[in-house]
Amino acid sequence: MDQDALVDKDFPLFSKPTKHSKPTSTTSTSAQKIEANTPHIEKSTNLDHDTTTTTTTTFANLGLAEWAVQTCKELGMHKPTPVQTHCIPKILAGRDVLGLAQTGSGKTAAFALPILHRLAEDPFGIFGLVVTPTRELAYQLAEQFRALGSCLHLRCTVVVGGMDMLNQAKTLMTRPHLVIATPGRIKVLLEDNPDIPPLFSNTRFLVLDEADRVLDVGFEEELRVVFKCLPKNRQTLLFSATMTSELEALLELSANKAYFYEAYEGFKTVATLKQQYIFIPNNVKDVYLMHILSKMEDMGVRSAIIFVSTCRYYFLEQYSLNF
Repeated sequence: MDQDALVDKDFPLFSKPTKHSKPTSTTSTSAQKIEANTPHIEKSTNLDHDTTTTTTTTFANLGLAEWAVQTCKELGMHKPTPVQTHCIPKILAGRDVLGLAQTGSGKTAAFALPILHRLAEDPFGIFGLVVTPTRELAYQLAEQFRALGSCLHLRCTVVVGGMDMLNQAKTLMTRPHLVIATPGRIKVLLEDNPDIPPLFSNTRFLVLDEADRVLDVGFEEELRVVFKCLPKNRQTLLFSATMTSELEALLELSANKAYFYEAYEGFKTVATLKQQYIFIPNNVKDVYLMHILSKMEDMGVRSAIIFVSTCRYYFLEQYSLNF
C-alpha cells in the first residue's frame, strides 16, 4: 500500500502534535526542528528472553484496580503474559501503544483490562471503539470484554454487517460503554445517520485489533470516516500478530510518545499450538471434514472451530453437520 495515503494530514491515526510557542532564538528553533523530526517512540522487544519479569509480575503489579485483579483470578488468569506485562502499564499511563505479539498471547486482555480500568473510574458512553476486520472477531472480542468487565455492568454492543442496521442505530443511541465494529458497517451508520457521529465525540479509546488487516487498502475510506468522528485527544491502541510498513509509518505520527512492544521478530505462533494441513481434492473436502470430525473423540479433542469463506457455505455446513 502507498504509505502516503495513510499518513497525510487529513488522515491522522494518532492524535496530532500540539503546537509549540514561537521560539525566541535561532538555537532554540534548530533544536525544535530536530525534536519535531524525531519520532517519539519507545520500543521494547521481548524475543522470548523476558521470562524472569513475566514469572514475578502479577496483575496487581501492573496498576490495575483490585476488582480487575480479582476478575482475572476468577477467569483463571493467574499471571500476565509478556504482552500484558509490557503494554498494560503504558496504556494506563496514557500512551499510544502498538503491540506486536502472536495469536494466543493474550493481546485482547492487554488492551481490554486497562480500558475497563479507566471506564470504571469515569463511566460513560461511548467510552471506547474497537475496530476489527471480521464479524467473527468482533463477537469474540465482545465476549472477552463482557467476561473481563462482568462486575461493571458493562454495556457492550457489536456493530457488524449482515445484521439489521436500524436496530444497530437504536442501540448506538443508547450510548453503550463500548462499541466493537467492523469498518464497513460502522462507516455506513456514521454516514447515514447524522445523530450517530456526535456519540463518538468524547470517546477515550480507539483500538484497531488485527491492525495489519484493518489498515489494508480496502478499509482506508472506512477508517477516514471513523477518524473524523473521534476526538484528537483519544488514546490509540494497535494490536497485531504481524508488522507491516503501514503500522511503522503510522506509529511515527503519535504525538504522545507511542510505545511499541514487539514480542518476536518475523512470524511465529505460540508453542502450544499444533498445526497440521492436508491437500485434498476440492470436490471431496466436505467428506474429509466429516471424517476428521467423526474422529475427534478418538483424538481426545473436545471442540473445534470451522472457518468458512462465505455465509452461504456456513449454512450448508451447518445443515450437513446437523448443528
